Amino acid sequence: ARADHEDVLKHWEGLGYYRRILHLHRAARMVCENGGVIPDNAEALRALPGVGEYTAAAIASIAFNRPEAAVDGNVARVFARLFALQERQGSPAQSKRCWQLAEQLVPQREAPAGARPGDWNQALMELGACLCTPSDPRCAECPVASLCAARRTGRERALPRKGAPRAALAVPGWQG
Repeated sequence: ARADHEDVLKHWEGLGYYRRILHLHRAARMVCENGGVIPDNAEALRALPGVGEYTAAAIASIAFNRPEAAVDGNVARVFARLFALQERQGSPAQSKRCWQLAEQLVPQREAPAGARPGDWNQALMELGACLCTPSDPRCAECPVASLCAARRTGRERALPRKGAPRAALAVPGWQG
């Protein structure tokens, strides 16, 4: 937070992510201005530069045990298969449905001892990263395979439904 803006950029030179580091630097300064305390809830975390819905929920649940649902691409893929969601991958409709499911499933404070929202969110993310992968789901090793609608119907490789292909960017005068 106390570092000079140009020094921060110099240390990230060649790594890319310049916009992210600028947000991180501004967020660090805001935290310092507020007594050095990182906000402990998703709403306050979203007020920090560069902190969106997913990041705020992940931090609040993992670091502060708040009952916040966190949906990243891995969780969306797990839900698409587990619940046989028909919405296209990455669509606003799929995102909305996944967030609704996540909010229903995340452990609340009244949950039995040991049910931590951050552990739940991390488990879903890891399930998608390690077993319920995009092109080669390892259903035989999956702890929720018996609950998976896509697995029951043999559609684990067909879900999530792929989004429409992006149109090629047309650059006037360029042949490529």
